[in-house]
Amino acid sequence: MEISADGLASGRVGAASIAFLGLAATAPIVTLVTVVPAVLTGGAGPLVPWSFAAAGLLLLLFCTGQAALIRRFPSAGAAGTQVAHGLGRPGGLAAAWLAIAGYHAIQFGLYALAGLAAAPLLSGFFGVTAPWWAVAAVCWAIVAICGTMRIEVAAAVIGLFAVAQAAVLAGLGAANVLQPAGGRVAAGSILIGDTPVLGRPALGLLLVTAVLAYAGFESTGTYAEEGFQPRRSAGFAGYGVVVLVTLLLGGFSWSMIVAAGPDGVAAAAVRGPELIFDLATDRLAPWAVTLGRFMLLTGVLAAILALHVAITRHLYALGRERVLPAVLGRIRRRTAAPRAASVTQSLIAGATLAGAHAAGAAPGPRTARWLITGGALSILVLLLLVAVAALLRLNRVPGREGPWGRFAAPVLSTVSLASVAFLAFRDLPALLDLPAGYPLVKAIPAAIAACVALAVVHALLLRRFRPVIYAGIGLAGTPVVVTPPPPPADPKIPRQRDPGAHRPERVTQRSPGPE
Repeated sequence: MEISADGLASGRVGAASIAFLGLAATAPIVTLVTVVPAVLTGGAGPLVPWSFAAAGLLLLLFCTGQAALIRRFPSAGAAGTQVAHGLGRPGGLAAAWLAIAGYHAIQFGLYALAGLAAAPLLSGFFGVTAPWWAVAAVCWAIVAICGTMRIEVAAAVIGLFAVAQAAVLAGLGAANVLQPAGGRVAAGSILIGDTPVLGRPALGLLLVTAVLAYAGFESTGTYAEEGFQPRRSAGFAGYGVVVLVTLLLGGFSWSMIVAAGPDGVAAAAVRGPELIFDLATDRLAPWAVTLGRFMLLTGVLAAILALHVAITRHLYALGRERVLPAVLGRIRRRTAAPRAASVTQSLIAGATLAGAHAAGAAPGPRTARWLITGGALSILVLLLLVAVAALLRLNRVPGREGPWGRFAAPVLSTVSLASVAFLAFRDLPALLDLPAGYPLVKAIPAAIAACVALAVVHALLLRRFRPVIYAGIGLAGTPVVVTPPPPPADPKIPRQRDPGAHRPERVTQRSPGPE
């Protein structure tokens, strides 16, 4: 195996491929199957699609600052590099660890959902029931193999799954709209005035749920170095992912309200994850329903793989800067892929799954919800750090950005994300569907705070004992040249001059003495 210390290969993927990588990481079909029915059960009705529209607008503001930072600092470290230039090196290291921890938590939650997604297919086609760990092991093997491939190959596989997922969701949504409840599309399916007014806490919780559903879109920044245009492709892809996710989540959730009727959607949503398939069963052929279930499974697999690739780039960036072992910063010469980082992430995931199985764990929908919510909250804190970093850096060192991109958009995104983060941690028991005093409600904020604290301590230790490595944080592997100060020169003692040497006439002409 040929190992190289050279960087990632540029010009491998375009903005569209990066956008599909980000779309797969958000797993919109998982949100529609597991989250939207639970929200509709609470009587939110048409507020659900409007909440996704509001979340999309908020995150488009965030993309303005993120795209500007990518244009200045295109790096596989993405948020870690960006925050390091805006909030300092300790903040950059905290952002990197938040990203890695959050993506791992979401990935483990998706592994827990893989068995549930595969169960109807295995039962219908083969008449067997597979344990969760067997399905997770198969998914893990596929991800471990694909993760070491060229980025353009992995992007093609993930992009194929993402496009198929979007196409199937569009088809199912079109069927819902073409065959509405009662034979016509009721105005109450989209007009908020016809629905019961929810309290302010419920409205805030609805917005938080919508924003957390986008977790993973920001991973587009990790592919900046490998884009056709390193300073532009990833930034454009971020905008594209937000728009696509908003259309899929907002449009399909509205189609579910149309299909079940504004007055009957809350009762129909009691079916939970089966709601989307029940609506399809009433309108489409059985093979279309089976295709939808297959897309759910492939959507889970594509999200796991997309998160694996994103985590790999973060580990590679930290290894390249010597913050983590340098072996993680090496790539395989033939594929220009960070093989060591990919294998490391696969080993972490495999060990976690094996440990869960050995402990007799049987993760279900609730476990998946807790893991994904915890990971999404970590990403929410990460987005807030990036927004603040964009505001500070873009104004401290002005560039080509105008007043909107440099100041207005970062300020609006910072205030909005800070408000959403406050609401998320305040309403965490409702997000997790747990009592307020439950240990997990306190464990998730504590884990996020501990992640940030440990990262800051790590950075301070590097500054104290490895100053050269500390100086390289956020520089994307750019060599740090330390020029030692010149040694102090020996002090020169001035030679005593002859009296009057600067005035020769005083030496040759003696003044007369007193007479």
